[in-house]
Amino acid sequence: MSRFSVQRHYAAMQPLIALGQSVHTAGRLEPALIELVLMRVSQINGCAYCLDMHSKDARAAGETEQRLYLLSAWRETKLYSEREQVALAWAEELTELASHEAVSDALYDRAAQLFEEAELVDLTMLVVAINGFNRINVAARTVGGSYKPGSHG
Repeated sequence: MSRFSVQRHYAAMQPLIALGQSVHTAGRLEPALIELVLMRVSQINGCAYCLDMHSKDARAAGETEQRLYLLSAWRETKLYSEREQVALAWAEELTELASHEAVSDALYDRAAQLFEEAELVDLTMLVVAINGFNRINVAARTVGGSYKPGSHG
């Protein structure tokens, strides 16, 4: 059961919504890469609502079931491009922040080879936004399962 209604307080979410939309609107990151990052961060954070949303949106945009099923084990498959792999590693390190050494120089160097600076900033903002949404929905105990593809703000 939900603790508070995210929808009722939608106006308070507008800065976070705008952040996410700005990454999409910029068009510097591939839509499939964006959905994979949103899914992976939501897996780490255990946000059922966001997993429901982004899995449905990814499927609606043409993502394969196999890539979605294997996402949590992306290092053990060849289904993801090098750019997607680096984006997933970046998202994981930014989400987990296990130490002050998180987001290693080695990962940054690899990311800088595959992403223009503006793209890397967009990727970072995307991870910041989804972490925020995950935390809001986990705190609110927003129930997953009823999302309709393409219906988010």
